[in-house]
Amino acid sequence: MAKQALIVWGGWDGHEPQNIAALFEEILIAEGFEVEVADSLDAFADEEKVFSKDLLVPVWTMGEISGAQIGPVLKAVAEHGIGLAGCHGGMCDAFRSNTEWQFLTGSQFVSHPGNDGTRYPIVINREISSPITEGIADFEVASEQYYLHVDPGVRVLAYTTFPTPGADGPHTENPCRMPQIYTKKYGKGNVFYTALGHQRNVLEIPEQKEILRRGLVWATRA
Repeated sequence: MAKQALIVWGGWDGHEPQNIAALFEEILIAEGFEVEVADSLDAFADEEKVFSKDLLVPVWTMGEISGAQIGPVLKAVAEHGIGLAGCHGGMCDAFRSNTEWQFLTGSQFVSHPGNDGTRYPIVINREISSPITEGIADFEVASEQYYLHVDPGVRVLAYTTFPTPGADGPHTENPCRMPQIYTKKYGKGNVFYTALGHQRNVLEIPEQKEILRRGLVWATRA
């Protein structure tokens, strides 16, 4: 029986939610999933629908989510082991006022010094072994370099470094490694996130696209 995925897209248009959702759909179909795509958060409010899925993929930057909409998602991941996976602002800048969502997803966007077009490295964390990043080389990106407030319990698979030469901003003064790709557990469920994905072409960088494919499969309910 084919695995079932639900992609829900919307929110701020600047992150190309429909285009990003289409990429997720293409990858999942190629992996043998049956995929349902919705453009309303009310899809998350339908418990019967949500609990029937093996993977949930939010692609929704900013906005607000109601208790009726987030409740089934939290329960699906924590109690039913349904996976959650996403990227960039579509998952970790989704609902800024909702701390339950931030606890579920593992981080919250707070800045991108230098804005779009900043050139920065994505460094695979060789201290952690994961099927998601095994055999993947470090690579470079020109995009928004996400500075996140991160759950210290996440499993960091790749990171970037701050400060970045030429990227102005008050957050660049304190040298640090910033997680960019990670996994975590939320109750029984697996959560996968990549901070890349300001536009679809960034997710189509070969190394990132392969990590994304593996991450979606990894997060899926066993």
